[in-house]
Amino acid sequence: MQDDIAFFGHPNVQSLHARTVEITKEEHLTLRGDCIIGVNAEKACADIDEKIKRKLARSDSHVKIEIIVGNDVYTISGAGDERLTLQNKHDIVIRKTNFVCPRTLSVRCDKASSDIPRGMVKALQDPGTKGIFRVTVE
Repeated sequence: MQDDIAFFGHPNVQSLHARTVEITKEEHLTLRGDCIIGVNAEKACADIDEKIKRKLARSDSHVKIEIIVGNDVYTISGAGDERLTLQNKHDIVIRKTNFVCPRTLSVRCDKASSDIPRGMVKALQDPGTKGIFRVTVE
C-alpha cells in the first residue's frame, strides 16, 4: 500500500536533525524546526488512508519512505509499531528511535533529516519546490 503526500519547500529548511524527519501542514517554519524538510503538506498523520494506518500499527510491517524532489529520490526504511495512533492533524514525523507520539508515522528508521543529500536540501529551501513524501507499507 502506498500514499503520496505533496509538500513544498521553505527558505528555513535546514534538515539538520540526527534522529527525525518531518513534514508539516503549517505554512511557516522557524529555524528551530531543524528536522522539517517541507511545509504546506497536503496530509498529516490523521489524514493517512485507514488501510495504511492499520498496516502501520503493526510491529511486523516494513515502511519505505521516498522523498522525491524533481528527479531526485531519497529512500528511508523504517518500521511500524502497534503503539502508533497516527492522530496528529498537522505533522508527520519519522524517527530513528522507538519514541512514539501522535505525530509519529514510523520508528526505527535507518536515516534522519541530517542524512538527506545537501543538494536536495538546497532545492527544498526554495518555496516553489514541490516534493513528494511517498509512504509504502508492506
